[in-house]
Amino acid sequence: MTRMSDDFPNDENGDVLRRMQQDGDDFTKPRDVDFSVVFPSKSSAEEFADHFRRSGFKVAVQECDGERELPWDVTVTRYMLPTHAEITEVENTLEDAAAPLGGSNDGWGCFRQSVQH
Repeated sequence: MTRMSDDFPNDENGDVLRRMQQDGDDFTKPRDVDFSVVFPSKSSAEEFADHFRRSGFKVAVQECDGERELPWDVTVTRYMLPTHAEITEVENTLEDAAAPLGGSNDGWGCFRQSVQH
Protein backbone atom coordinates (compact mmCIF):
# COMPACT_ATOMS: atom_id res chain seq x y z
CA MET A 1 0.00 0.00 0.00
CA THR A 2 1.26 3.44 -0.86
CA ARG A 3 1.90 5.72 2.08
CA MET A 4 -0.46 8.57 1.30
CA SER A 5 -0.88 10.26 4.69
CA ASP A 6 1.36 13.18 3.68
CA ASP A 7 -0.82 13.65 0.59
CA PHE A 8 -4.02 14.34 2.54
CA PRO A 9 -4.84 18.03 3.02
CA ASN A 10 -5.35 19.28 6.55
CA ASP A 11 -9.13 19.37 6.45
CA GLU A 12 -11.99 17.21 7.70
CA ASN A 13 -11.83 14.78 4.76
CA GLY A 14 -8.06 14.51 5.09
CA ASP A 15 -8.42 13.73 8.80
CA VAL A 16 -10.94 10.95 8.10
CA LEU A 17 -8.76 9.45 5.35
CA ARG A 18 -5.69 9.51 7.64
CA ARG A 19 -7.66 7.64 10.32
CA MET A 20 -8.84 5.12 7.73
CA GLN A 21 -5.26 4.60 6.57
CA GLN A 22 -4.05 4.13 10.14
CA ASP A 23 -6.76 1.48 10.57
CA GLY A 24 -5.32 -0.45 7.61
CA ASP A 25 -7.78 0.55 4.88
CA ASP A 26 -6.77 -0.34 1.33
CA PHE A 27 -7.52 2.75 -0.74
CA THR A 28 -6.92 0.84 -3.98
CA LYS A 29 -10.21 -1.02 -3.48
CA PRO A 30 -13.38 0.74 -4.67
CA ARG A 31 -16.46 0.56 -2.47
CA ASP A 32 -19.81 2.22 -1.82
CA VAL A 33 -19.31 5.59 -0.15
CA ASP A 34 -22.41 7.02 1.55
CA PHE A 35 -22.82 10.79 1.61
CA SER A 36 -25.35 12.24 4.05
CA VAL A 37 -27.19 15.47 3.20
CA VAL A 38 -29.77 16.90 5.61
CA PHE A 39 -32.86 19.01 4.87
CA PRO A 40 -35.51 21.00 6.75
CA SER A 41 -38.50 19.34 5.06
CA LYS A 42 -39.57 16.12 3.42
CA SER A 43 -40.39 17.95 0.18
CA SER A 44 -36.91 19.48 -0.13
CA ALA A 45 -35.30 16.13 0.71
CA GLU A 46 -37.41 14.32 -1.90
CA GLU A 47 -36.70 16.94 -4.58
CA PHE A 48 -32.96 16.58 -3.94
CA ALA A 49 -33.20 12.77 -3.86
CA ASP A 50 -35.14 12.65 -7.14
CA HIS A 51 -32.44 14.71 -8.87
CA PHE A 52 -29.70 12.26 -7.86
CA ARG A 53 -31.84 9.18 -8.58
CA ARG A 54 -32.30 10.47 -12.13
CA SER A 55 -28.51 10.89 -12.31
CA GLY A 56 -28.08 7.17 -11.53
CA PHE A 57 -27.12 7.33 -7.84
CA LYS A 58 -28.50 5.01 -5.19
CA VAL A 59 -30.48 7.26 -2.84
CA ALA A 60 -32.36 6.76 0.44
CA VAL A 61 -34.49 9.30 2.33
CA GLN A 62 -35.40 9.02 6.00
CA GLU A 63 -36.60 11.20 8.83
CA CYS A 64 -34.18 11.29 11.76
CA ASP A 65 -35.29 10.96 15.35
CA GLY A 66 -35.07 13.94 17.67
CA GLU A 67 -35.86 17.57 17.22
CA ARG A 68 -33.34 18.80 14.73
CA GLU A 69 -33.38 21.85 12.51
CA LEU A 70 -32.69 19.58 9.52
CA PRO A 71 -34.56 16.35 10.35
CA TRP A 72 -34.63 14.81 6.85
CA ASP A 73 -31.55 12.80 5.88
CA VAL A 74 -30.80 11.86 2.29
CA THR A 75 -28.06 9.29 1.76
CA VAL A 76 -26.50 9.37 -1.70
CA THR A 77 -24.30 6.36 -2.45
CA ARG A 78 -21.54 6.29 -5.03
CA TYR A 79 -19.30 3.32 -5.87
CA MET A 80 -15.79 4.78 -6.00
CA LEU A 81 -12.24 4.82 -4.73
CA PRO A 82 -12.11 6.83 -1.50
CA THR A 83 -9.70 9.54 -2.62
CA HIS A 84 -9.65 13.02 -1.17
CA ALA A 85 -10.23 14.61 -4.58
CA GLU A 86 -13.19 12.37 -5.47
CA ILE A 87 -14.86 12.69 -2.07
CA THR A 88 -14.46 16.47 -2.10
CA GLU A 89 -15.81 16.66 -5.66
CA VAL A 90 -18.91 14.64 -4.76
CA GLU A 91 -19.46 16.71 -1.60
CA ASN A 92 -19.22 19.94 -3.61
CA THR A 93 -21.72 18.61 -6.17
CA LEU A 94 -24.13 17.60 -3.41
CA GLU A 95 -23.74 20.92 -1.58
CA ASP A 96 -24.38 22.90 -4.77
CA ALA A 97 -27.64 20.99 -5.32
CA ALA A 98 -28.69 21.01 -1.63
CA ALA A 99 -28.09 24.67 -0.74
CA PRO A 100 -30.96 26.15 -2.81
CA LEU A 101 -33.29 23.66 -1.06
CA GLY A 102 -32.08 24.59 2.43
CA GLY A 103 -29.96 21.43 2.70
CA SER A 104 -26.43 20.86 3.91
CA ASN A 105 -23.79 18.13 3.77
CA ASP A 106 -23.65 16.08 6.97
CA GLY A 107 -20.64 13.84 6.35
CA TRP A 108 -19.74 10.64 4.55
CA GLY A 109 -18.69 7.11 5.39
CA CYS A 110 -17.82 3.71 3.98
CA PHE A 111 -16.84 0.24 5.07
CA ARG A 112 -13.15 -0.47 5.47
CA GLN A 113 -11.44 -2.58 2.84
CA SER A 114 -8.51 -4.43 4.42
CA VAL A 115 -5.07 -4.64 2.92
CA GLN A 116 -4.29 -8.24 1.92
CA HIS A 117 -0.95 -9.51 3.18
